[in-house]
Amino acid sequence: MTCGIRRSNGKVQRYRLSREDILACCTEGYALGFRTFVLQGGEDAYFTEQRVCEIVSEIRERFPDCAITLSIGEWEKSSYAAFFRAGANRYLLRHETADPAHYRRLHPGAMSPEHRKRCLFDLKEIGYQVGSGFMVGSPFQTTAHLCADLRFLQELAAGYDRYWTVSHPRRHTIPDWPNGSLELTLRLIAVLRLMFPYALIPATTALGTIHPQGREMGLKAGANVVMPNLSPVSVQKAVFALCGQDLHRGRICPVPELSGTACGGGRLCHRDGYRRCAPEPEQHRTKPSGEALCGVALTAGMRCSEKICIKSICIFRKI
Repeated sequence: MTCGIRRSNGKVQRYRLSREDILACCTEGYALGFRTFVLQGGEDAYFTEQRVCEIVSEIRERFPDCAITLSIGEWEKSSYAAFFRAGANRYLLRHETADPAHYRRLHPGAMSPEHRKRCLFDLKEIGYQVGSGFMVGSPFQTTAHLCADLRFLQELAAGYDRYWTVSHPRRHTIPDWPNGSLELTLRLIAVLRLMFPYALIPATTALGTIHPQGREMGLKAGANVVMPNLSPVSVQKAVFALCGQDLHRGRICPVPELSGTACGGGRLCHRDGYRRCAPEPEQHRTKPSGEALCGVALTAGMRCSEKICIKSICIFRKI
């Protein structure tokens, strides 16, 4: 309903990275100093359980000291377990909104809020470091919905230190519906930091879309992660070109993020009193000493078919 690249939008130029593309991206990222790779995409029938396992297994074999995060939607518990055995150790699946009635207003009838939440608890039971999160400024959203989101994250995190959540502002495609609020998103990032003091909380591209210093403001509010895009430049440019089709109007271009330093975030953070942390492989691969990934979204997302892209994670601490 609100995602510019949702499955029902036939005007989008879609792409699919090959296995070779993905491995090349990881090789480049590793040379730049990244030690976490995020494979993110829509629920694409081409990427079967076997194909995903083969890709994850090869990344794990080539880069044994790296964390591998998947963000590829809803699967059966047996598939999640297979990905874990292949070498994945983190999974990002936003619950989007914890209120069942609100969820159904934003999603197709075939999608169930109960099933989505069940997926998160399945991932936790298997042993993943689980990432979830919600939208800020989605249609029909109330303060009560946001409170329910925070309570659900507490429930998911209970007795569990391998955890991350996502909350960020994002523009959508419903005419005359206002975009999510930067101020409210920053406030919720601060609330998440107080609730989960050791979590990893990303300052997302969406923050930079709605304000030129949005990501820096997110870091100051309590975020401590940026996620540069490692996908091929040709693909990034194609996605950025969608701005002209009003899909993500105003979205900041990700292409220059890696130019000049091993992390574009290094430039946008160092001047504000942050430093990039050295990777700690064992922390990523086993018990992460209480650290995990947390975030917030300025509006809605839905099941979409962007296929798969590669991102990485840079962690920052206050100097």
